[in-house]
Amino acid sequence: MTLTASPIRVLSAGLGNMGRSHALAYHENPGFEIAGLVNRSKVALPEALSGYEILPSFKEALKALQPELCSINTYSDSHADYAVMAMEAGAHVFVEKPLATTVADAERVVACARANGRKLVVGYILRHHPSWMRLIEEARKLGGPYVFRMNLNQQSSGPTWATHKALLESTPPIVDCGVHYLDVMCQITDAKAVEVRGMGLRLSDEIAPQMYNYGHLQVLFADGSLGWYEAAWGPMISETAFFVKDVMSPKGSVSIVMDPNARSDDIDTHTKTAVIRLHSAETGPDGAFVRRDEDLVMDGEPGHQELCDREQAFVLRAIREDLDLSRHMDDAVQSLRICLAADESVRTGRPVKL
Repeated sequence: MTLTASPIRVLSAGLGNMGRSHALAYHENPGFEIAGLVNRSKVALPEALSGYEILPSFKEALKALQPELCSINTYSDSHADYAVMAMEAGAHVFVEKPLATTVADAERVVACARANGRKLVVGYILRHHPSWMRLIEEARKLGGPYVFRMNLNQQSSGPTWATHKALLESTPPIVDCGVHYLDVMCQITDAKAVEVRGMGLRLSDEIAPQMYNYGHLQVLFADGSLGWYEAAWGPMISETAFFVKDVMSPKGSVSIVMDPNARSDDIDTHTKTAVIRLHSAETGPDGAFVRRDEDLVMDGEPGHQELCDREQAFVLRAIREDLDLSRHMDDAVQSLRICLAADESVRTGRPVKL
């Protein structure tokens, strides 16, 4: 007789866009049982989640409910403390990106996971997207050194701009969004970043003088690869500046060709690829290209909620199959280190050696 594993009891904290989506993933997956939801204030929930009580204190809910997994989807400045609190209480942790707001805090969280034998999964959602996995695979086939050209600028207004302004109080866009795409760069090159340069500009009187809602970073890798990443939020941001995802090497390039009707305020367009274009640099005796560009049409891509479902299915597998997450945790610290170095460069006006 085969015994079915009991559902993993999860305490899910934070009910913004990502928090609600992850809570829905736990609700729909029979491998999980929601023990409770945490949010500082009462918020409207999707009908599927309406039966769960919203508790105001993570610390008190953790003590009272003793969950096996804590899902931390709060503002970035609470990630490290909540993750350590959860793991020291015996829970595994899923934490939305960025892992922390300082490198020291990120390293503290990873050390706590190792010391307590707990699983720590960081919300790098692109790692669970089949098209982004294909992009990384095709880029690695080319071989380096690479040039990475990536951005994600978001034109926001109303409630979305209000959310972005709240995020800016702890994390600039080149850190909050940048960790995703620096993680992609690092997976492709496998080389260590050695120097980072950053620029930033405050484009709104609605944010504090020390904040900036436009940022741009440049990163140099030990293998000679280099990359840039650009991110901005706000009602002043151009839709023309929305989307570039391009990887070049001496042998050619791999690029995402976005649907021309896509908009930056549609959360699904932040992960969907539409078309991956493969370009070979090989030329014949006459100097003409030997091969036409090849377009890989990515039909049937998972949407935002399905990606969250896949991510939490990975969390479940990591716990039940005791997966080794050492590389995953180290990569999360590496991408954060690069983005925080860019923020330091913005504020000091000087390059940062890593």
